[in-house]
Parts: sequence; structure tokens; C-alpha cells
Amino acid sequence: MKAGDQSLTRSEDLEAFTLPLRTSLTRPILIGGAPRAFAILNATLGAAIGLGLQQPLIGLPLWLVLQGAAVWAATRDPWFIETWPRHLAKPVYFAS
Repeated sequence: MKAGDQSLTRSEDLEAFTLPLRTSLTRPILIGGAPRAFAILNATLGAAIGLGLQQPLIGLPLWLVLQGAAVWAATRDPWFIETWPRHLAKPVYFAS
């Protein structure tokens, strides 16, 4: 066989280039079901209002509502934090 006749289309050649990919490497890190950065920001905001301003009746419900909304959005799209700003930047072509 000549040196130029070797092809990478055969399955024996391609098997050397395959690696198992774990889904944990492709999914975002979630804390309490919400994306990590949002969960930390949300907890900090809730703690600042509830403890720092001494308004726990405002801070706790605000934290619960925002965390619940983030969990709901993350179940639909785990990358919603990254895709939402791009979605808002696009113009609306088909407004009803």
C-alpha cells in the first residue's frame, strides 16, 4: 500500500480519535437547581435585604421567588443565563 492511499474514513482509524464524553463536563454547574452564578447572587441579595437591612419578610420571599423562577428556567434551558441577553438583543421581526 502506498503512503497516499491511507484514509481516515475507515472505522479502525477513527476509533483512535474517540473519547468518552461525560455529560457532567457539558452541563452547567447548578446550585439548588439554578445556575451557580445566579444562585450565589440571589442568596447574597436575599441575605443583604433580610439580614443587613433587617427586613426578613422582604428578603426571604424575594429569594424564594427568584430562586424558584431560576429553577423553572433552568429546567427548560440550563444555559438560560448565557442565552437570555443575546435573545433580548435581537430585534423582533414578527411582532403580533
